[in-house]
Amino acid sequence: MGPAQIDNRQSAIDNRGVPELPEVETIRGDLVPLVIGRRITGVDVDAGTIQLLVGAPLEVLQANLVGRTVASLGRRGKYLLFGLDDGRVFVVHLRMTGRLVWRERGAPEETYQRAAIEFDNGYDLRWCDLRKFGTWRIHDSADEVIAKLGPEPIDAGLTERHFRTVLANRTAPVKAVLLDQRRFAGLGNIYVDEALYEARVRPDTPAGRVSPAAAKRLFHASRAVLERGIANRGASFRDYVDGQGNPGQQHMYVQVFRRTGKPCYSCGTPIMRTIVGGRATHFCPKCQPKARTRRVTS
Repeated sequence: MGPAQIDNRQSAIDNRGVPELPEVETIRGDLVPLVIGRRITGVDVDAGTIQLLVGAPLEVLQANLVGRTVASLGRRGKYLLFGLDDGRVFVVHLRMTGRLVWRERGAPEETYQRAAIEFDNGYDLRWCDLRKFGTWRIHDSADEVIAKLGPEPIDAGLTERHFRTVLANRTAPVKAVLLDQRRFAGLGNIYVDEALYEARVRPDTPAGRVSPAAAKRLFHASRAVLERGIANRGASFRDYVDGQGNPGQQHMYVQVFRRTGKPCYSCGTPIMRTIVGGRATHFCPKCQPKARTRRVTS
């Protein structure tokens, strides 16, 4: 394997899980005033993408969307939920490199554009996806999607006790537990690395060995990093742009993610990169020491 192949594989590992909650929430906020109340007049999908993106013939997608009006636009975890006027939900998952950008119909085609939804005011919602992992699905109810997701760290109703209970007695690395969307929805590689650093928890620590004090720090850090990501309109390390096609700013403020070999801002120790649960992981070996042997109880 040559250097270019190694770099490409590392980039793919680093990018898994992006966009995450802050990026998807930023796109949702951008699109709300643009699509709600607008009628869909056309749908076009590249023939080579239709089965990957939709999993059904184009005619089926058109029959489900054309003529429908967007009544609402919500989000849960990393999913965008377009509520249609017939009560069904058009669910979009950006996966690794998906983009949704709002453009006038006559504007030049976007890079890696795979599909477009046309609206009655002469604008398109364009789908761009380098790796073609994103999905569009139509469901009778949003519950078909969100019922399998855990609470979001930014949910007002999520308590520290529940957070600790999820971690308790688990032998899997704490990073893997935080990335499990069934446990906590919306967290991905960037914000988990950042939250673990802020909480001073080593990513490969078995979740059940995270101390009560550290679990409390991690509970608050998980919420804080997501809120900052939203405030900074997401992280644009490579593919992510907002609903208008503009990059976010959060990547300029990361503490450890993709800072391999650079000095920790707190102690000066070089940031390390390893693999935890198959995911590229960044941490400071001094600020995030190995855990003691004590276990957390619920």
